[in-house]
Amino acid sequence: MPDEGKAKKKGLLQRPVLLSVLALGCIVGVIGGVLWWLYERQFESTDDAFVDTHIVRLAPQVAGRVVQVLANDNALVQENAPLVSIDSAGLESQVAQVRAQVAQAQSEIDSARSEILVDQRAYQQALAEVVSAQAAAAKASADLMRFRSLQQLNPSAVAQQQIDDATTAVVQTAAQVQSAQRAAQTRAAQTAMARTQVSSSLEQLHAAQAQLQSAGINLGYTLIVAPVSGHVADSTVAVGDYVSPGTQMMAIIPLTLWITANFKETQLPLMRPGQAVSIKVDACPGDQMSGHVDSIQRGAGQAFAILPPQNATGNYVKVVQRVPVKIDFDRLPPDCPLGPGMSVEPTVRVR
Repeated sequence: MPDEGKAKKKGLLQRPVLLSVLALGCIVGVIGGVLWWLYERQFESTDDAFVDTHIVRLAPQVAGRVVQVLANDNALVQENAPLVSIDSAGLESQVAQVRAQVAQAQSEIDSARSEILVDQRAYQQALAEVVSAQAAAAKASADLMRFRSLQQLNPSAVAQQQIDDATTAVVQTAAQVQSAQRAAQTRAAQTAMARTQVSSSLEQLHAAQAQLQSAGINLGYTLIVAPVSGHVADSTVAVGDYVSPGTQMMAIIPLTLWITANFKETQLPLMRPGQAVSIKVDACPGDQMSGHVDSIQRGAGQAFAILPPQNATGNYVKVVQRVPVKIDFDRLPPDCPLGPGMSVEPTVRVR
């Protein structure tokens, strides 16, 4: 038996071809492993990634009953395309009522301004009458003074009747001056009142115009249009539904999509914006997609959770965190129905 084992051992060592093959296999394996490592170290990939976008959720801003739904589920709509129409009869009536208020306020302004013109002319006439009365009063006073002077020089030169008449004229003209002045003051007060009426009516007009603008805006809200181009999704509205402000009716998935990839923080040292990315989408396995790194979030995802971890208390176990990285598509495939939430596997070339 010992001789037999020695013979076998001796036979294995005496096979140089087998030894050469084994040695060559080991060398090839080592070289292949090194080459594989050198190649794979150029890339960082993750399967914790999904298609993302800013979903636009549509809700009415006025209450009412839906009379038309103009966009079907999953339909492609362009920006400003009509989507839903709400009954506008009540708001149209409100707009008409406020327009009547605007017209009434404008009419009051026009009437008050006409009164201002009339009162201004009357005031100017009253001022002229004041001047005329003052001139008559001045003449009457001068006549009285002249008669009295003559009477003092020669009592027989002026009759007492002339003195009495001149005195009466002075009193009458003074009264006429006061009357003309009161009339002028009345006209001035009427002009001021008319100006006040214009100011009040202007305020009413501005208030009515503001109400008209608000009513017009609310009337415009009865037709809901697409704020962006995209695909209709999650539509829950139907003709006949009564909707109220804030009630979500549908969503629009914009045409601009990107990838949110949650890489481990240990994968980020060499990752930079602009690096090329190859993308594999589960829903479209036959499409070769490419993109580039747009940006890296400043902070791990768990820091933005509703209840962020409090590592300052209790025992602490270090866990490798994941950091969201935004990746933009270079070109979206035309036949792949990409949408937010779909799983993707991005591979970033970091070297």
